[in-house]
Amino acid sequence: MGVQTYGGADEVDPADQWVVNPETGAYELRLDGHGATQSGSDPRVDSASRGSTADSAPARVPRQRSRRESTAADTPPRAPRRKPKQRGRKKVLMWTGGALTLVLVGTSAYAYYWYDRLDGNISTVDVGDVGSDTVLGDGPVNILIIGNDVRVGKGNEAYGNRSNVTGHADTTLLFHISEDRSNATVVSIPRDLMIKIPDCETKQPDGSTKVIAGSTVPTRFNESFGVNGRDPGCTMRTVEGITDLEVDHFMMFDFNAVKTVSTAVGGVKVCLKEPIKDVDGGTDLDLPAGESRIAGEDALSFLRNRHGLKNESDLDRIEMQQQFVASMMRQLKEDTLGSPTKMLDIAEAATNALTVDKGIGSAAKLVTLAREFGRINLKNITLMTVPVVDNPDEPTPVTVVLNPVEAPKVFSMMQNDVSFTEVKKEQKAAKDKQAALLEGPRAEASAVRVDLFNGGAPSGSASAVLGWLQNSKGVAKSSNVGNAPKDVARTTLEYAPNQADQARELADLMGLPASALKPGTTDAAAAEPMTLVLGPDFKKAGTPLAPPKKVDVKQSRADESACGA
Repeated sequence: MGVQTYGGADEVDPADQWVVNPETGAYELRLDGHGATQSGSDPRVDSASRGSTADSAPARVPRQRSRRESTAADTPPRAPRRKPKQRGRKKVLMWTGGALTLVLVGTSAYAYYWYDRLDGNISTVDVGDVGSDTVLGDGPVNILIIGNDVRVGKGNEAYGNRSNVTGHADTTLLFHISEDRSNATVVSIPRDLMIKIPDCETKQPDGSTKVIAGSTVPTRFNESFGVNGRDPGCTMRTVEGITDLEVDHFMMFDFNAVKTVSTAVGGVKVCLKEPIKDVDGGTDLDLPAGESRIAGEDALSFLRNRHGLKNESDLDRIEMQQQFVASMMRQLKEDTLGSPTKMLDIAEAATNALTVDKGIGSAAKLVTLAREFGRINLKNITLMTVPVVDNPDEPTPVTVVLNPVEAPKVFSMMQNDVSFTEVKKEQKAAKDKQAALLEGPRAEASAVRVDLFNGGAPSGSASAVLGWLQNSKGVAKSSNVGNAPKDVARTTLEYAPNQADQARELADLMGLPASALKPGTTDAAAAEPMTLVLGPDFKKAGTPLAPPKKVDVKQSRADESACGA
């Protein structure tokens, strides 16, 4: 996205073409660059109608798998500033055409705004080697939205736990944006999900690094942040351990953010099948059945409420939160897009409310990210909750655990970038380049050479696969090498270009998805084997690893209103 200027060859600062009349308060156009003016509308509106080319999609930055290498393309280039006038007044107002987002819920709208001012609002956290310094890469993007339940702030003491000045991961959503930007999946992670939290490195105020010990037994997910000094990077690592997805960035908001942002957008529409009356959840909440517009304290109470719901559980509350998020997405795209003034107010509220990782710690980077999400049609944004079941270790279940059947299916579809919606492709000259790796000739099974490693699969998996391949599939030139140097996130098959026919044959035999294939760039020697590393996604020999086409999980779409309109 380039910064747009309209001064022409004489390098007139566009901000100088418009001035505020102190008598009327209106913007007026300076025709001769000195004193003459012509009344006009807000330049932010007029400029938007001049056909700015900044609305075109930004060039993709190749994704750096090292995760720590910055890319200059992450930040839109600034236009050169004109020379200061003799009176010494220096302009700092920068005009740009592009997508401004309420990144709290991941949807975009267009406005002009001050980068410097918004940059000063954003808080950042250094999460070390987790996440990515690249805003956008050449693949899918995973963003973790963390709702912090810290009670600091006016009016928040009514929600209890006043001594907690750090908070926990109370509301967590994982946004998965597809590689082709045609669809997205938003998955809510219950705060009461019992899971093991890994060790994590955290940056200390003095610049040193401290390792926070993880949990040795299953622990509530919400303790992945705030407990024992765990930072948002610890929550990112925990989610990566649950899903086997690489989390690129995080955004965190608190109670105050819900109140200020919902107010800035003019309230959010919600629809209830039954009325809600809650006088115990923090502040009084009294909403009738049908449609209501809520903001401020009412919005926070709505998102925190459990009373009057089917089971008064966190899972019921998550459904309400998803309805709220989807409604805000629709409102921003349908109602707020045409108001630059309102969008500037939303930008101010959103950036003041957010804490993010350093990889997206500027308004320019957030805009770049928002533009990509803004390209997605709302009907192709799926919202769901991680599939869970009651905790079998509790006589009276209060917490939940991952559904052993459906949760892996959901994660597999996200790992392989499979859409949960029927996305119509306007242009598709060729299949996805990764899927294309499975296209082509196959070698005979007897010609396949492969070394087997265990990289996190159940104990004995490599031996079991070896016997299955040799005795049932005719792959005699296979060997069990033992444990891999380190565990992997999921099963991979590495091979040389001149082994592609062998790789396709083995993929067919094993039921490997295209995403498991990792081609090299240099041909192998005649007798050199391929390398198959079995990851935690591997179940047993003969069970395909390819992702399912669909799952039996309750879902909703961002374009769907709870009231059906």
